[in-house]
Amino acid sequence: MVKAIKNLIPLLAVFFCVVGLSKADQDKTDATERLESATKTLRDVAQVPDKGIPDEVFKGAKCVAVVPRMIKGGFILGAKHGRGVSTCRLPGGGWSAPAFFTISGGSWGAQIGVEDVELVMMVMNDEGMRHLLENKFQIGGEASASAGPVGRHASAGTDWKVESQMLTYSRAKGLFVGIDLGGSWVEADRDTMTALYGKDIPTNEALTGKIHVPGVARPFITEVERVKTEAQR
Repeated sequence: MVKAIKNLIPLLAVFFCVVGLSKADQDKTDATERLESATKTLRDVAQVPDKGIPDEVFKGAKCVAVVPRMIKGGFILGAKHGRGVSTCRLPGGGWSAPAFFTISGGSWGAQIGVEDVELVMMVMNDEGMRHLLENKFQIGGEASASAGPVGRHASAGTDWKVESQMLTYSRAKGLFVGIDLGGSWVEADRDTMTALYGKDIPTNEALTGKIHVPGVARPFITEVERVKTEAQR
């Protein structure tokens, strides 16, 4: 029996090693696909300027966070969950390496069925950025967020420029609208960060420019830069 167990140990080691590599490969694939989907979401935003995120919001944003696929659903007591990617403007110009996160939480309301939506969060000031740099925070708790204005130009009569840490948008069936994400938890997606960067990189290191932008993330960063430049014209 002892000899059989000794013979089994190397096999178990190989098995768990293969399983670990398989999960890492899956996480890296997920990271790549999430970046590609987030890039497409931003590209779609730019194609509907009259019914999308205003130029003023893009111009003023310190960070951009995109959840390409967010599931909302339930009856009476709703639930939501998604996995996203974010980037922040750097003091010297340009945008940071991406940081991956999850967003989840409950919401009350008459929600029937399941809805697959895209989500964009625009971080508008230093306080909002401070929360995004943390590994975990709650929207509506520590961090304030509100449904963002929609259209080519934000209404001059609103105080979103002064009061909003984050402006939030969702898209379903082709149109972007403001969305209330109060009560949602945003948390670092450490598995995906490890898969992309080869080690567990803290969110604040990625978003403050301490990490180089990996090649696979370059199209996403380029699209953020392009949309921002278009908004400034």
